[in-house]
Amino acid sequence: MSAVSGAARPSVVVLDYGFGNVRSAVRALERVGADVELTRDRAAAQEADGLVVPGVGAFAACMAGLRSVRGDEVVERRLAGGRPVLGICVGMQILFDAGDEHGVVTDGMGEWPGVVRRLDAPVVPHMGWATVEPAEGSRLFAGVEDERFYFVHSYAAQEFPLEADIPADSPFARVSIRPLVTWATHGGRFVAAVENGPLSATQFHPEKSGDAGAHLLENWVSTLR
Repeated sequence: MSAVSGAARPSVVVLDYGFGNVRSAVRALERVGADVELTRDRAAAQEADGLVVPGVGAFAACMAGLRSVRGDEVVERRLAGGRPVLGICVGMQILFDAGDEHGVVTDGMGEWPGVVRRLDAPVVPHMGWATVEPAEGSRLFAGVEDERFYFVHSYAAQEFPLEADIPADSPFARVSIRPLVTWATHGGRFVAAVENGPLSATQFHPEKSGDAGAHLLENWVSTLR
């Protein structure tokens, strides 16, 4: 993969709140041309060109960890100012209204409506490589529309109400742009990625998805200039 061209490397903070494959994410972003810092410092996370919110494990634990470093506030402030944020795996799931794990419902950040639930599939967790159905006009998947990506998860958002037209008075109508939703299938269909103005997220791990994942991260980093 060729690094993002240009004199200055975009600055990216990978939020270190105790959950996620943070070292892998840092290395992957560095390889595609970002100047990356792994930190829980709120000022650094607020000021960076891009913020990455990783996540592995349980929804409730990730939300607790995020709130413990006030990462939820940083994400909300960045989005209010139109500043890019990328969520990965459970870092994507916590952007929804709630997560339902073993009958326990935990509030998420509420950036998108919907509840993250256990996959309805013969084999769970869903682990391995899978193709996706990119949204038309996707910038994240430009050049890797037909590639496979690496998933490790038991839960996912299985519907996305905002894929339809958004009412003008909706609090979710980011800069009047309809979200671009990418889907995948394991048992049933689930949301594999979303692009919604400054907010993007993937259910799969781009940092573990080889050349295709690197290309996707490069696509995201290229939007930070």
